[in-house]
Amino acid sequence: MYRGVQCLTTTRVRRHPRRIEFSQGTLKTDSEFATARIFDTTLRDGEQSPRTSFSYDDKREIAAALDSAGVDTIEAGFPVNSDAEFAAVRDIASAADATVCGLARVVDKDIETALDAGVDLVHVFASTSDVQIEDSMHASREAVLERSVESVERATEAGAEVMFSPMDATRTDPDYLREVVEAVSAVGVDWINVPDTCGVATPGRFADLIETIGGYTDAKIDVHTHDDFGLASANALAGFEAGADRAQVSVGGIGERAGNAAFEQVVMAAESVYGADTGIDTTQITELARLVEERSDVPTAPNTPIVGDNAFAHESGIHAAGVIENSATFEPGVMTPEMVGAERELVLGKHTGTHSVRQRLEDAGYDPSDEQVRAVTREVKDRGADGDEITTDTLAAVAEAHDVTRGSEQIREGPAR
Repeated sequence: MYRGVQCLTTTRVRRHPRRIEFSQGTLKTDSEFATARIFDTTLRDGEQSPRTSFSYDDKREIAAALDSAGVDTIEAGFPVNSDAEFAAVRDIASAADATVCGLARVVDKDIETALDAGVDLVHVFASTSDVQIEDSMHASREAVLERSVESVERATEAGAEVMFSPMDATRTDPDYLREVVEAVSAVGVDWINVPDTCGVATPGRFADLIETIGGYTDAKIDVHTHDDFGLASANALAGFEAGADRAQVSVGGIGERAGNAAFEQVVMAAESVYGADTGIDTTQITELARLVEERSDVPTAPNTPIVGDNAFAHESGIHAAGVIENSATFEPGVMTPEMVGAERELVLGKHTGTHSVRQRLEDAGYDPSDEQVRAVTREVKDRGADGDEITTDTLAAVAEAHDVTRGSEQIREGPAR
């Protein structure tokens, strides 16, 4: 739990009619893409986070929240994994408005079980990098190619929408990758998912790969990026720039090892920076993140983009003063806390300035003089420097000690942490 010096009351910040757009600055550009479909894998790859396990009820609750938020596709799980997993996938598929996906290896039983679960989309995968073919699948290139084609044919013949993933695509021999993609495309695959399974891609290189693959398949392109070097969300967006139709993400970026591209980062960058339509009700993002954090037991760091406690918090005097005048001074301008269902916070501590203290006192119902604001600010800064937590009660005590006149409004209780 984060225990930094902060005021635990969310303040009201005056709204300013102006809104800064990137088109006014050095990043002026035409949007590279207009739409960005979101495939959420929180319930499948996200659950593969070490020490994370969702119960049946957890899966149903998270799936309902994802469906409500408007995701295009929910990967509900790996149906063949267990009876409980099968039941959860089946029941999510029967209840969700979104497309529901089930994962399957290039194994007949996996595909039959996914089909029996009633999923809309069967996600078939096979390793294509030599290291995984030899040391994970213990197979040959020829065998992988044959089994991939047969599995796609089986799922398409059953009438399901089918996606094929050449796992570890970014470490696969380019000629063999093309051979596999062309082979499954020839038998009617609907989607080619391009996975950066071990997170070794960079945005420019990944964009080149997506453009290349798009040149030898008529299937729609989907991307799946991992965060081993902190590039997953950037790589997912690079995929969109290069023509991908959809990106696989997980809420909070949870998943294998360092995790996946983060749902909230990809959605808000696509919506706010690129001006693209994701179909997501972004006002549900913060609530969704809190739900997944609780059910997965994967804590959200305070400096996590979009959904961290500090994402819209300001302590520095210069920053707080600017935000009080116009929130776009020290926030992106194209994204506000209201857009993601969050609130802005002015934090009191060592770096606090008089503007922030005055705002907090006025919001708490006080009518301070300039001299009293300076006195309260000095004490708040001193307490912050000593490591004290500046709570609502602390601010009230300091104000009373300096005889600040109290108005009719009472100090509002802040959210618990």
